[in-house]
Amino acid sequence: MTELSALWLPILLAAVFVFVVSAVIQMGPFWHRSDFPALPDENKARATIGALQVPPGEYMLPRCSSMNEMRSPEFLQKMTEGPVWQIIVRPNGLPNMGKSLLQWFVLALLIALFAGYLTSHALPPGAHYMAVFRFVATSAFMAFTMGFFIDSIWYGRSWALSFKLALDGLIYACVMGGAFGWLWPKLV
Repeated sequence: MTELSALWLPILLAAVFVFVVSAVIQMGPFWHRSDFPALPDENKARATIGALQVPPGEYMLPRCSSMNEMRSPEFLQKMTEGPVWQIIVRPNGLPNMGKSLLQWFVLALLIALFAGYLTSHALPPGAHYMAVFRFVATSAFMAFTMGFFIDSIWYGRSWALSFKLALDGLIYACVMGGAFGWLWPKLV
């Protein structure tokens, strides 16, 4: 077993490295440029939906209020006719990138902390690089990716997007595993 307190440097640097790599992936001309295509008539959609003044939140369309209503002919007709949407409405204006980037860094830091915690209970100081890499990268991969597949199963997210996001998560997990393997405490 390795003391968690001995892992503060790999935890911090792993989060920093993931943060930098994620910025390169998101800003570079990579595989995310086509993730969210425009609506067929964006101006008309904005005018129509904007007139509703929907407050920020998450919504379903159509939405039923009970299991009985879900089986009703009227609700089934709405589902058949469409549109069928699950919508995230954000506040108007540009997103607060500083806040989002800080939250992303804190999440990477938490994933590094938990990956380090799990690995610290499995491996002693002086463990081989690949053993540390395998434990950290596996637990980080689960943390960075599994929720995307839940979204595809239950919420209709495209499987292609979930797999692209999981590829990002695999890269982040390998970066994190590499940082821990490199900085894992040596035998005294």
